[in-house]
Amino acid sequence: MVVVESYPIAVFMCVITMLCWGSWANTQKLASKEWSFQLFYWDYSIGVLLLSLVLAFTMGSFGSQGRGFIEDLLQADGGMLWTAFLGGVVFNFANILLVAAIAIAGMSVAFPVGIGIALALGVFVNYIARPEGNPVILFIGVALVVVAIVLVALAYKRLQTGSREGSAKGLIISIIAGISMGFFYRFVADSMATNFVNPEAGLLTPYTAVVVFSVGLVVSSIVFVTVIMYKPIAGDPVSPGDYFKKGNPKLHMIGMAGGAIWSLGMAFSIIAAGAAGPAIAYGLGQGATMVAALWGVFVWKEFKDAPEGTNKLIAAMFFFFIAGLGLIIAARVM
Repeated sequence: MVVVESYPIAVFMCVITMLCWGSWANTQKLASKEWSFQLFYWDYSIGVLLLSLVLAFTMGSFGSQGRGFIEDLLQADGGMLWTAFLGGVVFNFANILLVAAIAIAGMSVAFPVGIGIALALGVFVNYIARPEGNPVILFIGVALVVVAIVLVALAYKRLQTGSREGSAKGLIISIIAGISMGFFYRFVADSMATNFVNPEAGLLTPYTAVVVFSVGLVVSSIVFVTVIMYKPIAGDPVSPGDYFKKGNPKLHMIGMAGGAIWSLGMAFSIIAAGAAGPAIAYGLGQGATMVAALWGVFVWKEFKDAPEGTNKLIAAMFFFFIAGLGLIIAARVM
């Protein structure tokens, strides 16, 4: 299998993760006028699994290092398979709750609370489990990224009417989503070998772990998404049958493309964790919020009618974001 041992290459892969995690939601925007979020999410889940399988049978099966995907899957301990599977379930739970929080309380509440908690808790949990890098520099970097997330939330707050702001229900859901999102990566990392070149028996290589994670995501989507079809977060209920009746190849492909983009980011993050460490790999990936903000500013023009002073918030957000990412990267070499 392909193994990454160079830290600069690992950082580059983490940047790709950040771009993927911050960009996949554009596909949902493209499909939202014709396709409800629930139906989109089923296609998204399928796309996550399909891309993970493509990588497992290519990068995860070629080369002389480590174990090939099929060999690795057959020797895996049942407990490790369950751990990676549970990571997919926990992520899915958190991701859907975050969407619910945005619908109820708005971006200005959901993002600083949900993603802020996920970033800080996720880096802390992964660092405690595998302490790599300078902790002072790492956590200062994380703090700066959290500041950037708060600033982008304040910018979005200026666009809102205020009817959803301050919702206690949305705040609670954001907290639960953030805590869940902070732990999903740890489940996957715990299932993997610490040495990808000579992986320990019973543990998973990154490619196998991502496939099993994706299976957990797909299986849990059948349950979670079906529930929100009949009890929607916002809008009208949707019938599962609409997936087949109202869908067309274009809509299905858009959703699967979104899942594939996110899955590529997840795979690269997990592969890079061997050289960068899970805490740094996860922390860099969660900078995706700023990438999403870039799309909102420059492509979707979400801030074109924002009140005066908003541009200063956005500029400050990018400053803290770049400074924070720089420190997270530097933590491994200082």
